[in-house]
Amino acid sequence: MTTREHTVVESAVGGSAPVGAGTRPVSPGTRLAWADVAKGGCILLVLLWHVIVKDYLQIDWRLDVPVLGAWGTFGELLLPMRMPLFFTISGMFAATAVQRPWRSVARPRAARFLYLYGVWLMIHTAVLALAPDFPTDRASDLGGLLAQLTVTPSNLWYLYALALYFVLAKALRRFPPAVLLVAAGTLSALATAGLVDTPGNRGGLYQNLVFFLAGLYLRRYVLRFADAVTGRRLLLAGAAYALALAAVAATGTARLPGVALLVSVLAVLFGIAVAVRLVRRPAVGEPLAALGRQTLPIYVLHMPVLALLHRLIAEPVAGLDEPVRLALALGFPFSLTVAVLAISLGLHRLLLAVRASWLFDLPGEGSAARRPTSRYAVGGRTARTNGVSLITSEERTCPTLIRPEPARLRSTCRRQPDGWPAGCCVPRCYAHPPSTGCSVSGCC
Repeated sequence: MTTREHTVVESAVGGSAPVGAGTRPVSPGTRLAWADVAKGGCILLVLLWHVIVKDYLQIDWRLDVPVLGAWGTFGELLLPMRMPLFFTISGMFAATAVQRPWRSVARPRAARFLYLYGVWLMIHTAVLALAPDFPTDRASDLGGLLAQLTVTPSNLWYLYALALYFVLAKALRRFPPAVLLVAAGTLSALATAGLVDTPGNRGGLYQNLVFFLAGLYLRRYVLRFADAVTGRRLLLAGAAYALALAAVAATGTARLPGVALLVSVLAVLFGIAVAVRLVRRPAVGEPLAALGRQTLPIYVLHMPVLALLHRLIAEPVAGLDEPVRLALALGFPFSLTVAVLAISLGLHRLLLAVRASWLFDLPGEGSAARRPTSRYAVGGRTARTNGVSLITSEERTCPTLIRPEPARLRSTCRRQPDGWPAGCCVPRCYAHPPSTGCSVSGCC
């Protein structure tokens, strides 16, 4: 869902990994590989879930076999993972930005996402009016639109949450992390139990703050877990998640305060373990990582695309002969997910080609169109991308880091401005500080 800012992940999450672990940058300026894979998987799960509940289950299939229920159950089993894992990674990448002065982070971390939310809310409102039967939140009058802009976000709520969570985390950064985590966890437990009012997508805001803060304050523990993932631990994490789901289903305790939160914690650990292992399998890891670096266009474009496709295909599909409907129903969610994904990415490329980059980044200094290519490692190989992601690290600003400052470069540097690490050699052309070390490879 969404644009993720890429800085040096190593500094954003701290620590170092064993060589070959696949969970850390393989060289300075290389991003955390498993995080891209996890983001790619999460955005696919978001898209698949929307295809299932907003299109597939809305078609009149008229089938006696339980294939529809199987797809619905499959989607529900993955609900505890996709957004909590997304927000955990978001929090990890926000770690150093939270400590910086407001003047250097307000634009990329708050204004940018609020701008994107506002722009795409208007676009969604206009496009969804063409598909009135499509089952998703949309504003039908000015009052509803104002509510979605302020207190009850639309299906674009992830963009809204990124800005809100960062502002809250920075404003409350002097409070003990344990206090913030307990408070956010309590809010999540109350929201999932239905004990607080959650109109629209407000429930998502309440439920996922704790995961953003966990990524922010517990990032070292998350990375230690990722570094220690083996095949055996992956199986243990999957078994724990599966047992938790089975226990909740058997006991009917899903609405008890804290139960959904615990299941989501296990789901996040399982998701991280899967992503770490997939990094070592480039045939799967590289495509997922590529999607993970393009989450924003997929997130903002897929819902209008899906709504228009639903309007076009729902009735013709329902009118097919039963054998054809049965054959189509078996793999329909997967096929439509691939189609919506391809159309969304194609529209993104088309919009960039006609110079509509303002749809995907806040116009002005530092926009995505002027960011340099970043480097990523998956399966021991390095790739380059200019993709737009919903989670931001500092790598785009600082493609090359040095520590300490070489004496031969001192003559090219100006005085260290506020916000740069002590001892940095600062090239004149850089306007924003890196999270650690000094960038010397050129201008952003």
